[in-house]
Amino acid sequence: MSVFHKILLRPEVEEYLRAVFQNNELVTAIGPEQAEEKYESLLNNLSHPPAFTTVRVNTHLASVEHVRSLLCEEIQKQYGSFSVPVLQHPQLPDVLLIPVIGPRKDLQKLTNEVIVGAQCGSAVLRGAHVYAPGIISASKFMKAGDLVSVYSDIEGQCKRGAKEFLGTKVFIGNGISELSRSEIFQSNGTLKGMGIKMIEPIYLSPSFDKLLSSYLFLQNLPSSVVSHVLDPQPGDRILDMCAAPGGKATHIAALMHDEGEVVALDKIADKVKRIKQNATLLKLNCIKTFCYDATKVLATSKREDGQEGPPFSPESFDRILLDAPCSGMGQRPNMAYISSLKEVTSYQPLQRKLLRVAVHLLKPGGILVYSTCTITLSENEEQVAWMLETFPCLQLQSQQPIFQAQSEGNHLSQIMMQTQEWELPHAFYIELISRWDKPTTDAFTTPNQLKICSLPHPSWHGQLLLRKHLHHTLDHGLGPGCRDR
Repeated sequence: MSVFHKILLRPEVEEYLRAVFQNNELVTAIGPEQAEEKYESLLNNLSHPPAFTTVRVNTHLASVEHVRSLLCEEIQKQYGSFSVPVLQHPQLPDVLLIPVIGPRKDLQKLTNEVIVGAQCGSAVLRGAHVYAPGIISASKFMKAGDLVSVYSDIEGQCKRGAKEFLGTKVFIGNGISELSRSEIFQSNGTLKGMGIKMIEPIYLSPSFDKLLSSYLFLQNLPSSVVSHVLDPQPGDRILDMCAAPGGKATHIAALMHDEGEVVALDKIADKVKRIKQNATLLKLNCIKTFCYDATKVLATSKREDGQEGPPFSPESFDRILLDAPCSGMGQRPNMAYISSLKEVTSYQPLQRKLLRVAVHLLKPGGILVYSTCTITLSENEEQVAWMLETFPCLQLQSQQPIFQAQSEGNHLSQIMMQTQEWELPHAFYIELISRWDKPTTDAFTTPNQLKICSLPHPSWHGQLLLRKHLHHTLDHGLGPGCRDR
């Protein structure tokens, strides 16, 4: 059920996406009407939250059943009269699902109004309260303790401190003001803390603020899928190239029973600090963090004896995760995407630079997972085609787990993957490739060459998985296609 308008895009971005998702091959395969319907459905899906809030259990410290029992008690305290189950994912045993209640159409809009930014509004749709820095406008006489209706300024047109806003705004629920208008807009210092406590959000999701923080990690479902597809084993040496804030790195460490080594990189010191904090909170000891630019992590000369950190020698890692910087168009909910077409199309060169480094750091027989949270073919399928052409030692492989958009029977997967696509998770992309020999020096040093790959069924979402094998035969086809996530 669509409650909000489809995601708001700049005209040139929407035109670009329309051309991608209504290419000739797709239109020929399914017809123009169905192609248009799928494209519009995609844009509508992106503006709505997923049907479930997903959390990952830290199995290093406790069993899934024990944590599920604790979480059920905490959820019941938050929801009061609402009876909401905590479900275990049928394919990902360490992932718990809490159904999102909504949309709630019986909420009364109040006289006092608060306007928040689009990013803050998206967070509220996922269960967050409104924190003071996110408030842009408030009614003239709003006092602490007042009941207020909260709206999202999806076009970014509201001026900070305005007493009234008549532009485009989307109702996202009701709450209680923790601060007066004067406290919000006349403060000399930087405001911190809660501004509006949401008591009637249009979508009701649990708050995980300081909730079982050593046992649970709030993580989007596809992000949990990535680590399972990587399939880390105890004793592996694994590189997470762009690791902040550490969700996937800590998941990898837990899956390998904290035995082995997970090297987690980010080039921003504050983000590296966050990775360390999360590893400490979850009591995982095999994670080693370094503040380093992943594009420069491949050593070009002999390493010093006893050197622990980057740069690393070629073929140093059993498995590599590259959760690459991307245009981020697959995050949900997102009622307004403000980036320009130039920004949307700017990520491909950086991703290829990182992928070149990753291929050289990976041992023969190793596994590389490349993940994005976007929907553009240039960052997903075209990157697969480019890699297969640039590195003939790579080969696509099948992968597990696989989620289908539709399912049969009364299993939980049918609840999760209903045919209404707006209830599917976030937009990601996955493939599996194998490597059987060393990449040539030329492949690393020659300029990037783009191979356009027009697939008959472009994916709406997924992640990319690559495998490097010791095979002596190579299938240069695109292997198993993209699957909905």
